[in-house]
Amino acid sequence: MRTSLALAVSAALVAGTALGLAPAAQAEETGTSADTGIRFVDIAGEGGTVLKANVVTPAGAGAATRHPLIVLPTSWAMPQIEYLAQAKKLADSGYVVVSYNSRGFWQSGGEIETAGPKDIADASKVVDWALANTPSDPDHIGMAGVSYGAGISLLTAAHDPRIKAVAALSGWADLIESIYSGRTQHLQAAALLGGAGYLTGRPGPELKEILGDFLSSNLDKEDEMIAWGRTRSPAAHLDRINANGAAIMLGNAWGDTIFPPNQYASFFEKLTGPKRLEFRPGDHATAEATGLFGLPNDTWTSAHRWFDRHLKGVDNGIDREQPVQLKSRSISGYEGYPDWKSVHANQRKFDLDGTQRIWANVDSGANGGITLLTNALDQFLRTPPLVSVPLLPRAFAGVWQSERYDTAQRVRGTVKVHTTVTPAERSGTLVAYLYDVGPLGVGKLISNAPYTFHDRTPGAPFPVDLELFSTAYDVPAGHRLALVVDTVDPLYIEHNPTGAQLTFSSPAADPSYVSVPLRKE
Repeated sequence: MRTSLALAVSAALVAGTALGLAPAAQAEETGTSADTGIRFVDIAGEGGTVLKANVVTPAGAGAATRHPLIVLPTSWAMPQIEYLAQAKKLADSGYVVVSYNSRGFWQSGGEIETAGPKDIADASKVVDWALANTPSDPDHIGMAGVSYGAGISLLTAAHDPRIKAVAALSGWADLIESIYSGRTQHLQAAALLGGAGYLTGRPGPELKEILGDFLSSNLDKEDEMIAWGRTRSPAAHLDRINANGAAIMLGNAWGDTIFPPNQYASFFEKLTGPKRLEFRPGDHATAEATGLFGLPNDTWTSAHRWFDRHLKGVDNGIDREQPVQLKSRSISGYEGYPDWKSVHANQRKFDLDGTQRIWANVDSGANGGITLLTNALDQFLRTPPLVSVPLLPRAFAGVWQSERYDTAQRVRGTVKVHTTVTPAERSGTLVAYLYDVGPLGVGKLISNAPYTFHDRTPGAPFPVDLELFSTAYDVPAGHRLALVVDTVDPLYIEHNPTGAQLTFSSPAADPSYVSVPLRKE
């Protein structure tokens, strides 16, 4: 019931947004708005598939003057008017902007390909159309998008060398590490994407099969699912992206429950061209959401500055700033770092001593919340999921706590857990949570991550190394950290047989610990 409620709430959030925008899309789609200068057009995508699009050009633009072009593929399940507010702002500053509804969604033709080859070909066809039908400059072309649009933009930068700059917001670099990290299906994320796809589009047979196998835990198809995801991952096309040399800006939220930040940070480190990485509080696409309504928004402001520098050549200083910009979940302001590695330069450990055995199949009360809702509340109200650490049932949750800290601990980056697990069954799932625990024992969730194993020998211990989802969180002086491990979380599919047990130990030859990256003062 708990999982069903979570999925229902999540689906309602996305569906409500999409359906709320749909009437406007349908009403506007019949012509040109003289007041705004927006044209609604049909563009022939790959194979002649019709892509519904809108074009916004600078006021007074004529054929004699060329303007930099920005192409905006829509997000998953969103209609083609998604970016109109930002498109108008970009056009006002001198860009030609073409936004189009991704293949398989709303009024565009075709079936949902999930950023497959046809989607990448569509993006190039849109560029072709813009160069032929608008006053666009063929030497100054950029792409941007939120979520699905971000992934398509990055993949297009690998396959189309005309793309000179990208702003990929709340997207993915590694699709497998996003929704199958720790070899664990991210249930709410996959169900939300699948449900929204069926609601607003036409999933193709390949997507239907992949989604069915994924949600049913069909391990016989695991290799095929991973291969499918890899081809749709910009990280798998890194060499081509680097060879083409586009300037890449990546933006994401710490609490993104669909595309967690770790995979973006890893991808960023391997880029060799101009690059920028920004992390802020929030969940999937919530960091950019206000900008889609035309309100002031830090993420979109950075994207505009990025394009101004790399498409217009404006000396606005963004290329002289520290390329990694982080905003903590608990304090205001941004911190700059020269690279992601520098974020982790200062590590502090606490030991996971002793042996603890827990029963599986029961949610201890520690969990990561609800996709989209929980971390959005943390973003705006600074209210992460809470738990009473002293009251956690030790039969179903392993608990280890650090000492109380005399000074504030500014957690920055990726917390790593190393432990030894002895399973009672061949398969199992565990979920690790890091909490900020106050004097009364109330824990505020800092981060979490799942881990699943298969084909292990019952009774034989094995080491586990687990990276929690990256974050920036400030633990007040007088508080302590707690690591909690249990086996059930509504965010994930668990693989624990009924009545299974997991034992956690710390062998003398291989001690268990939590390594916490802290900001250098």
